[in-house]
Amino acid sequence: MEETEVAIIGAGPAGLAAAIEVAQAGGKVVLIDENKKPGGQLFKQIHKFFGSRAHRAGVRGITIAEDLLKECERLGVTTLLDTVAYGIFADNKIGLVSRGRAWTLKAEQIILATGASENALAFPGWTLPGVMGAGALQTMINVHRVLPGKCILMVGSGNVGLIVSYQTMQAGADVAAIVEAAPSIGGYGVHAAKISRAGTPIYTSHTVKRAIGNDHVEGAELVALDERWNPIEGTEKHIPADTICLSVGLTPLTELARMAGCRFTYVPALGGHVPVHNWDMRTSKENIYIAGDISGIEEASTAMEEGRLAGIAAARSLGLIADNEAETLKTEIRARLASLREGPFGELRRDMKEPFMKGPEITHAG
Repeated sequence: MEETEVAIIGAGPAGLAAAIEVAQAGGKVVLIDENKKPGGQLFKQIHKFFGSRAHRAGVRGITIAEDLLKECERLGVTTLLDTVAYGIFADNKIGLVSRGRAWTLKAEQIILATGASENALAFPGWTLPGVMGAGALQTMINVHRVLPGKCILMVGSGNVGLIVSYQTMQAGADVAAIVEAAPSIGGYGVHAAKISRAGTPIYTSHTVKRAIGNDHVEGAELVALDERWNPIEGTEKHIPADTICLSVGLTPLTELARMAGCRFTYVPALGGHVPVHNWDMRTSKENIYIAGDISGIEEASTAMEEGRLAGIAAARSLGLIADNEAETLKTEIRARLASLREGPFGELRRDMKEPFMKGPEITHAG
């Protein structure tokens, strides 16, 4: 059995940021990811980040990922790629498997940065070839340089749906339309404006009634929705398309946290069931922290800040950082998190109290 001070599961933006903080404090870190390449969602993000200079505004996600990876390498972080963490057991033992080899890693502290999975949307024909998630489309275009279709119908107008639609246009495909069940778009207006200027219609209060095609997607039938989200008969319209892309939300990947016995709460606005945690990102299990989408669906900048917070807290619990220094760093990070959660898109998360622990042993986060 191998041992380390801190094991971080997930080498996306949250995991990389956490690894850097622990390693900078002098801790021994093992960073684990099931993919063959670290960086998570950042390597799909060819667009420039919004926000402040502190959050790398104007820098592309892929560049941020490369910078984080270089820093991890410089600090001596051990990275295990193509490695699946299949369970967390008693005494902080993690079951790992890679290329036919299975072994156990014991860690004094564990940080779960496992991310999220895409939601599906069921309608007649949704299993036809040509129906895929927005993340799959973005991976094919931006990572593998493969255009899966020439005419895309995007379902969902959140930031992911809008950004991936625009990147699809940049890759040379047409976006026939964006379909949104809500009465208004879900993402930033600046992204929607770019789509509209390119001539792509955005149908709000609409959904996909069925996919059209026999052995592959040839189009979709849309239908308008009333104020109670019920289809309005007689409003059907046919949209030719060879690909239907689903951007209908994410669900936190919490299986390992459940196996470890972490306490959960249900918050629909954060993606569903999430582990309760305090402002140090510590769960109900004393030696297990979370960061990124596993704590609730937000943006990559927020994930990195939560990763830093979890990394500093874990390092402090190991005695690698003095109390006063750790509190100063955590206060700065919490202030940056608060700035990221300003405005209507961050209001719910900013004011949320449900995911946070209460009780004498863990300070209330609200």
